[in-house]
Amino acid sequence: MTYLNLVNNVLKRLREAEVTTVEGTSGDSSVSGATDYGKLIGIFVNDAIRIVEDSWDWGALRVTTSKDTVADSSDLTLDSIKQNSSKLDAVNDTSNVRLKNVSKQWFNDKTLLSDVITGSPEYFMYHGVHDNGGLKIKLYPTPDAVYNLKFDFIDRSDTLSNDTATIAVPSLPVIQYAVALASRERGETGGMSSAELYAQADATLADAIALDAARHPTETIWYTA
Repeated sequence: MTYLNLVNNVLKRLREAEVTTVEGTSGDSSVSGATDYGKLIGIFVNDAIRIVEDSWDWGALRVTTSKDTVADSSDLTLDSIKQNSSKLDAVNDTSNVRLKNVSKQWFNDKTLLSDVITGSPEYFMYHGVHDNGGLKIKLYPTPDAVYNLKFDFIDRSDTLSNDTATIAVPSLPVIQYAVALASRERGETGGMSSAELYAQADATLADAIALDAARHPTETIWYTA
């Protein structure tokens, strides 16, 4: 569902007039017709998207990115992986080993308190954010050649502003949370209270998560030693 469709679905539930554009941008064109209230609902829609996307590792948001190392450099930037992403898995595909995520202290022990070694990377740690927004990592051992690394991440969306931008997560909980946020802002919807609207959105989200989780059954099984 597009950003414009989401906003208009919220407006209809609030008994407000639909808009022809949210913020005046549709595709590659500028269009007229944006309203102050439509822009406010757009903010609530983006807040609702964040609530829904952060609530579960949705199958629709799962991506694999591939990156080659540089010989004699432990630094690597995952350009397509942003700060709001979360890692599912990391693999050195060249050497057929799983990369282990380690702490800064562990990395310092290996690189500052010991002689640095080179070879096939087996460990990594996060090391800030690049100017382009991508996550930076450091590898250990320092690559002695070019190795292909693959990272499985949850790729959450940026803030929507274009009418034609779409979401991959279920749209109904997004709409219901946005209605609840809008209801709380103005005090009423002429029907359900804000608390009831939030409860409705919570139930819809729980159902959507249950359906998606059924596609990844082993990820909801917890083991204790």
